[in-house]
Amino acid sequence: MKTAASAAACLSILLLAACGRTEPVGDAPSQEQLAAAANAAAAKALESQQAVSEAESRNYVNVERGFSITFPEGWTIDKGASTPDGVVYEDPGAGADVRVFWDRNDKDQTLQQIVEAISNGAEGVDGDFVGENEYRGTANDGEGNNVAVRLVRQPDGSVVSATFVYPEMLSEQYQGMAETVLSSLRVFAPKGEAEAGTTPAQSANAAAPAPAAK
Repeated sequence: MKTAASAAACLSILLLAACGRTEPVGDAPSQEQLAAAANAAAAKALESQQAVSEAESRNYVNVERGFSITFPEGWTIDKGASTPDGVVYEDPGAGADVRVFWDRNDKDQTLQQIVEAISNGAEGVDGDFVGENEYRGTANDGEGNNVAVRLVRQPDGSVVSATFVYPEMLSEQYQGMAETVLSSLRVFAPKGEAEAGTTPAQSANAAAPAPAAK
């Protein structure tokens, strides 16, 4: 009898100890809480993915022609005006746009000659040459818009031109943005030359890193 009583007492102690280690039912997350946590995790992952997609959409890279540029946040591509040689991005509500295009430069013009042609077709052209292969300047299109210009002549003679056009009355808002966007232009060996193993020297300052445009 004593043995049975002792066994019963030990069993009771074990059961009590086991119950003491068990989490109370009320502390376990409910199905609603689990679902909410899963939805929050999914929303966070989607937000992160959208942020990456947006950053990628702002970074235009033309491997065939050998250049890239970063556009301001919130701007949209004008697919109708874009071609395999370049792209146009617009600020939806302000009448501003950025145009970046590659030109074969069949006439083998120097940058000085190209700038002279720009001067003949615009007003108030002012700028500076950066070495022999780059030009940065500003102009007015005669229709109330300021134009920030950056030209880079590639080693093969072709030219990448980037223009940032914005209403003159919004100069305070867009001038700094224009400088940032045009500074983000990078020129590198086009796909054909890179595959052939030839890497011509990059134009002066053409590949200098720049802060992201906002």
